[in-house]
Amino acid sequence: MAPMSATATAPLVLGIESSCDETGVGIARGTALLAHEVASSVEEHVRFGGVIPEIAARAHLEALVPTVRRALDAAGVTLDEVDAIAVTSGPGLAGALMVGVAGAKALAVAADKPLYGINHLVAHVGVGLLDGVRPADWDDLPRDLGALLVSGGHTEILQVDRISSDVTLLGSTIDDAAGEAYDKVARLIGAGYPGGPVIDRMAQEGDPKAFRFPRGLTAGKFVGTAEEPGPHRHDWSFSGLKTAVSRAVEQFEAQGLEVPRTDIAASFQEAVADVITAKAVRACREHGLTHLLLGGGVAANSRLRGLLADRCRSAGIELVVPPVNLCTDNGAMVAALGARLVADGVAPSDLAFGADPGQPVSAVSAA
Repeated sequence: MAPMSATATAPLVLGIESSCDETGVGIARGTALLAHEVASSVEEHVRFGGVIPEIAARAHLEALVPTVRRALDAAGVTLDEVDAIAVTSGPGLAGALMVGVAGAKALAVAADKPLYGINHLVAHVGVGLLDGVRPADWDDLPRDLGALLVSGGHTEILQVDRISSDVTLLGSTIDDAAGEAYDKVARLIGAGYPGGPVIDRMAQEGDPKAFRFPRGLTAGKFVGTAEEPGPHRHDWSFSGLKTAVSRAVEQFEAQGLEVPRTDIAASFQEAVADVITAKAVRACREHGLTHLLLGGGVAANSRLRGLLADRCRSAGIELVVPPVNLCTDNGAMVAALGARLVADGVAPSDLAFGADPGQPVSAVSAA
């Protein structure tokens, strides 16, 4: 399929994202991003050391309309000029999703616009559709595309054969997401919240080899004398790693010794980056994926980005990392995917659809 040009004939779509603690509204005309506005409630969650769903939902309720207005003003368009509205319908926090879905439905009915319930994870890949994000030599998303999504709520590797209709989950975390593990470890060593950027900074001053923390789900199983892949070949688990960090901290405290916080941070970060990148690259190689897009808030992590770039280069995989502000949750990605769905002739969602906290990646848009 030829790429859509950013002309008046390309679909003009308003996208709304509210799956966690950021209210994002983006406006895209085809592959051209016209507006990208975000209101975050992260400061309201700091004292709790994690996202509180009820607080996040209330913050979305307060921020949604003002953020929509800012986006329309930034794009220089009115709601009447919009061709369609797209909103994250799942996965995510139930209450937060419901605020976005309800608000989008109200706008769609009031303005008589078609509405698309968008899959949050596939929308992260949709960022790669935007001008200035996808490499200049890409006419469109390549058929052999993988996507590694690493955030506070998700850690997945996807195979994207056609973004509007054919996306497959190759592997995911079976317990904590990577970003969630960062937050929990940050609490264990008294580093503050959010854990990702704090531990990344501390790790620069520590020794990543000081502790050999476990890499979960990496051991195979033996059949006779031959080792075969385990049942979770492309999946991740961070619970054992978190427990190992907790025990290390307890041992120092029990002996009355100062906890080597920077060494623990560096060793923990090395374990996370090592297992995520090794499994992602292996999944790509085994499924014939020669392009990989990195998304999610943890994409800002310096060690993850650096190690993934090295391993992709060695494996002959082209790595694309969008700007950090488009890796975190945002409405631009929802608008971009929505514009592609409109262009591909995908039917709008029925207005009866609801928020789906467990929406699978195979459901790119709500029915």
